[in-house]
Amino acid sequence: MGVFGMDQKTGCSLVGLAVGALALVALLIGWPQYRVYQQRLAGEAALAEAQSSRQVAILEARAKKESAIALAEAEVIRAEGAAKANRILQDSLGGPEGYLRYLQIQALEETKASLIYVPTEAGLPVTEAKRLGQ
Repeated sequence: MGVFGMDQKTGCSLVGLAVGALALVALLIGWPQYRVYQQRLAGEAALAEAQSSRQVAILEARAKKESAIALAEAEVIRAEGAAKANRILQDSLGGPEGYLRYLQIQALEETKASLIYVPTEAGLPVTEAKRLGQ
């Protein structure tokens, strides 16, 4: 017999049972705290991901803004160049009337129309009454 009047097998069983009970109590106490810890870590991870996504969205918006500004500046430069070229052509052709006549001649060369009406001095086109009767 052992020290307390039990045999060795019974003592080992009681010690194993006590250790198991202590482990169960520790698990019951520790599990809720672990869940809270786990949820806190998941929340911090979600927050970090949201902040990262926000920063990416901000950077993309800045890139779009810079791109739009650069495209607008390029369009202004192109328009200024076209205006300057038009002014040079207009001046070399004797003013706005000469330039418009030049543009009209170019349009006539590019058209595939078989019949073209040219305005008279009064601004009215010459009509073909004969052709309409056919």
